[in-house]
Amino acid sequence: MSGPRRQPGPAGPGLLRVVPGGHRGRDRLYVSAPDGRTVAWYDREAARVHLLAEDERADVLEALGPFLAGPVAVGPPPVPTPADLARLSLHPDDDLAPNRPGEALLVALDRDPAPAHRLRPDPRRRALTAERAAGEALDRLEGVGWRVLHSVPLPGGDRIHHLVIGPGGLFAVHCLYARKQRVRVADPAVVLGRQEPEPVLRRVRAAADRASHALTAEVHPLLALTGPADLRVTAPPRGVRILQDADLEGLARLGGILKPADVEALHAMARDRRTWTRV
Repeated sequence: MSGPRRQPGPAGPGLLRVVPGGHRGRDRLYVSAPDGRTVAWYDREAARVHLLAEDERADVLEALGPFLAGPVAVGPPPVPTPADLARLSLHPDDDLAPNRPGEALLVALDRDPAPAHRLRPDPRRRALTAERAAGEALDRLEGVGWRVLHSVPLPGGDRIHHLVIGPGGLFAVHCLYARKQRVRVADPAVVLGRQEPEPVLRRVRAAADRASHALTAEVHPLLALTGPADLRVTAPPRGVRILQDADLEGLARLGGILKPADVEALHAMARDRRTWTRV
């Protein structure tokens, strides 16, 4: 809901304090008691005030009064879903959701940085650039009902660069740095500039197959190219979608495959590191 907004902060009735916060991309105002307890929160996007204590209703609404921009629903918070409960019970070491785009490469570069002076750029940094570019584009899908995980580890040292789950299905995204290079695709080979052909599409399909096995759901392979000067595909590759990083947000137009509850359930399963230990 749109409307004028005041800056949160001053204490309200009964010394209740309104402070800003966020959750899963939502714009929220939290109402806190003097002892720090959260007694309610206002979800601007849903136009709803969630009360944790009914006897605080009047004071909460009075404290939030300057920040409400129209009629709002008022009531208790929603009952946690099975996905919420699974997330709450997950040990932090097993939770992949906090991973940043290129998490594995960032850790590797921190542990073993390249020499300051080398004749050729460290290929890990180019790979990191590609994963970050794709990851930033994919993260923007979170606001339209999609969930994204980065650097999903697989046994044997492999990993899925990005796993995308949303209304349009599941995608295992493999990133390839192609800045200002000509790219030629002849399934299963991908050729960058004057380099030797590499069976990239075979690896992309293999990662998606392993994800399908882990999640017991169909996962589609997707190759994301970062900034190619030119792209030519001799024939449509078998089952692999090829996109430039600038076009990844177009996945938001896909739908009709998964319901919101299915998206959340699959995301809860996929974020658990233990899901991937046997694929």
